[in-house]
Amino acid sequence: MSRVKNEPKIKNALITAIREQLEHRATWLYLLCDEAGKRGLEWKDFGSAAIKRCGLSQGAGLVKKGGTKDFTGLRKTLFTKPAQWVFEMKIRKSTPEVLAIDFHYCPLVKAWQKAGCTDEEIALLCDIAMCGDHGIGEAYGGELKLLKSIAKGDEVCRLYYHK
Repeated sequence: MSRVKNEPKIKNALITAIREQLEHRATWLYLLCDEAGKRGLEWKDFGSAAIKRCGLSQGAGLVKKGGTKDFTGLRKTLFTKPAQWVFEMKIRKSTPEVLAIDFHYCPLVKAWQKAGCTDEEIALLCDIAMCGDHGIGEAYGGELKLLKSIAKGDEVCRLYYHK
């Protein structure tokens, strides 16, 4: 029995369609890792670096778009109302120095569940995917701590960006 619980409460058709796009991208990550594993590569050894590069690039773009490196700018550019609905987020704290968010649903985890991944694979894929969020934090001059994770059986993903 899986320890990963991940069911959406918001079931709006548009939000569901956006989630399906995110699931598709998460499926790519799983299939790339699976194929790499068949060729003797450790998923984390190549996936983490690639996803962090993506996060650094995305973060630089968000900094440019928002015009600031403080975390209130990150909240306004990345964690918008639509994003909050898709991930069923609750902003716990938002200051220039700290951004704390709870995610109550994860479409990436849902994709990995649909693909038949084990709990261990889901946890590993989440660690790899979170490298992008770590890169975004770095682009903002801070760092990210993942305090809880749906992929590891917690009720939420608790992200804590700080300077």
